[in-house]
Amino acid sequence: MYADENVIKIKHEVLYEVAKAALAGNLEEKRDHIPNKLIPGPTPQFRCCIYKEREIIRQRIRLAEGKAPGPVDDGNILQVISSACEDCPISRYVVTDNCQNCIGKACINACNFGAITIGSHRSHIDPSKCKECGKCAKACPYHAIADLKRPCKYSCPVNAITNDEHGISVIDEKKCIRCGICIHKCPFGAIGSKTFIVDVIQALKSDKPVYAILAPATEGQFGAGITMQSWRNAAKLLGFADLVEAGLGGDMTTQAEGDEWYEAYKEGKKKTTSCCPGFVNMIRKHYPELEEMISTAVSPMCAVSRLIKTRVPNAVTVFIGPCIAKKSEAKEHKIEGNADFVLTYSEIRAIMKAKGVELQPSDNDYQESSTFGKRFGNSGGVTAAVLEYMKEKDYDCDPKVCKANGASECKKALLLLKAGKLPDDFIEGMACVGGCVGGPSAFKDQILAKKDRDTLIGDADARTIVNNLDNYEMDQFSMHRVEHTAEQ
Repeated sequence: MYADENVIKIKHEVLYEVAKAALAGNLEEKRDHIPNKLIPGPTPQFRCCIYKEREIIRQRIRLAEGKAPGPVDDGNILQVISSACEDCPISRYVVTDNCQNCIGKACINACNFGAITIGSHRSHIDPSKCKECGKCAKACPYHAIADLKRPCKYSCPVNAITNDEHGISVIDEKKCIRCGICIHKCPFGAIGSKTFIVDVIQALKSDKPVYAILAPATEGQFGAGITMQSWRNAAKLLGFADLVEAGLGGDMTTQAEGDEWYEAYKEGKKKTTSCCPGFVNMIRKHYPELEEMISTAVSPMCAVSRLIKTRVPNAVTVFIGPCIAKKSEAKEHKIEGNADFVLTYSEIRAIMKAKGVELQPSDNDYQESSTFGKRFGNSGGVTAAVLEYMKEKDYDCDPKVCKANGASECKKALLLLKAGKLPDDFIEGMACVGGCVGGPSAFKDQILAKKDRDTLIGDADARTIVNNLDNYEMDQFSMHRVEHTAEQ
């Protein structure tokens, strides 16, 4: 699933060291010594020299602290680690050994910028002159010119990544949907996300009660023996007041979205889901004319956070899951009552390691959501839940739903909706292929985790969505989006 295990190892070591220092209260003192501790030298481990390796560690430490790695911060949770990106090939088009140094020189004749010259054995492309138009590659009869499109740029579903004049990748904040796919596609580990590790540790050390909200995608990620109760036990050992499974929020969102869809269906209006922040970001940034069609129902993360804050007004809520875009939802969408912080699995496990807490097998007896809420983490799960809810409510409604699985399918569905040619009534959009279980910060590949996930969810009780929500004070808070204004 990941481009390079060595990159993951380095990332985890940095997160652990920052978490350990933050817990000990001496991060200010230890920060500058972490690079030398991880890269003792004198022999470099994976770069040209230990000094570049240490600089990369320094920039990773800044990300772990929730800061931009360099002096400029555009506010994006996704950031390029420039010192790591420098090792990536600058030239997109490169002449390979397949070049026969032919007399025709079709490549040279095709180039309008004088970027190609004759070499002793093969042609040469000057990267300072190349405009990456690709005409040379198309003209070569031997297919000797390779298109080395950068993995990060190639993986971005919305073309938000370009290069600056020095060949360093640049993420366009106005185009980026925060899906995080690029992070694990870069073999140099040159893209990362800001973390809230230090913020969460400070909250845990404060006198405020801190609650964890665990993503529905979690079940199965860590084996059949690691249940929601396993995570709940670990969270309490870390100092959390309690842990609530976000699948409960899935049931809550299902009710709000189901009622909204039913009204829209009767009025002949089309709607999209709102629980995937990457999908919502895609609509807002690339199809703004469709924004009014986004369901006003808040996400399961926000729903559970509002429930907790209704019960405990001074509570701090922390969402844990495989999603990078959730960080965007928490900090950029400005939705009242949403989770205060978001941690990925690697980030919460760094805190656990620093505090000596491990996940332990436990009985699968902690259940707060229906199986439909638990399946919110799978592509098609939201649709299945909403249709089940409509059935339970005896709604006279038989909608057709487009289940857009992954960013590419989301774009296709939105283009059809924009053109007025979408045959379906509603769109369920998931920016990650497979849904949240295929998130960029998943612990285990969704295919490998499927058996354990099916086992754990199969053991859950058969409570219905409507009956489950009867156990909660749904009339005490709104399930619809209320965003902060500039004055607030």
